[in-house]
Amino acid sequence: METAELLKQNLAIEPDLQNFIGFVLESVTRLGGNSFAASIASLDLMQKLRNAGAATGFPLPACLLLQGHQLRVQWGEHAEHLKITNLSQPPKQDTVAQLRLHLQNSTASADPAILLQRNAEMARHLDETRARTEKELEALQQTLEKRQTELHESLRQAETDPLTGLLNRRAFDEKLGQAFRHTMRQRTAPLSLVLFDLDHFKQINDEFGHQFGDAYLNKMAHAMRSAIRVDVDFAFRFGGDEFAVVIFADHPQACDKATQVLRLMENKVSIGISTINPGTPDGLTVEEFIHHADNALYEAKNSGRGRVVVDLCALPDSGNCQFPCPKK
Repeated sequence: METAELLKQNLAIEPDLQNFIGFVLESVTRLGGNSFAASIASLDLMQKLRNAGAATGFPLPACLLLQGHQLRVQWGEHAEHLKITNLSQPPKQDTVAQLRLHLQNSTASADPAILLQRNAEMARHLDETRARTEKELEALQQTLEKRQTELHESLRQAETDPLTGLLNRRAFDEKLGQAFRHTMRQRTAPLSLVLFDLDHFKQINDEFGHQFGDAYLNKMAHAMRSAIRVDVDFAFRFGGDEFAVVIFADHPQACDKATQVLRLMENKVSIGISTINPGTPDGLTVEEFIHHADNALYEAKNSGRGRVVVDLCALPDSGNCQFPCPKK
């Protein structure tokens, strides 16, 4: 069934809305429809149009349509519609054409005062929309920043040892893996892994109690933090009395930092170090890198504890690849 558009108008201000309703009722009369029924329908139409944003400065588009016997109004982006009346018979084409021309001429001859009011109202609506959008964007940005902060805090807690505040084993696996792969790929700087084991910690716990033991673990964490570059290197507690640091430096600097920790802990820590540098063979894995540090730690324990041993077996031409760090 063919649909004819008789009138299309933006209902930005109150005069636009009133005129549109007037045009609708006039069209019913010209097409021989039931004016009483159309008047009742127009009251419902006016309320619906107001609810959709008419006469608020928003240029709400509304169309008066003739489809067969039915006269209806359609408006908004979602094509909401309302039947105004059913005609007793379809109007003649020339009657429809004359009505369309009359309505077009009526809407074109607008009062200048109404034009000024419409422009002012639409400008106000745009300003209010812009201000509201800016507030909504600001609120969204604040919500996003809050969610990001919460996420970062959640991630930080997930990779932090609750007692000492050091990174935990989960973070160790991730950050060591990243540092190892970067070093092996770039071949521009060395990387050292330092493993720590507190000497006779179980005896300390049993003799002085867990509260003293916790304080002793925090003392170790403080010693590690004081020895490394906080924004560059990483310090970890695996659990129990096992600790580690990842240092972006060669073994002489790693020895210096490990020796500093040993001194702060009154020589009651066993320490093992492994290092890779640009000359390390390509086939070395991160598991082997950790294993070399473990071997050095075992040697430090086996040779009397309270000392630092370096394992350079991963490096080419290392000769006697395990040796103690020089004392200072």
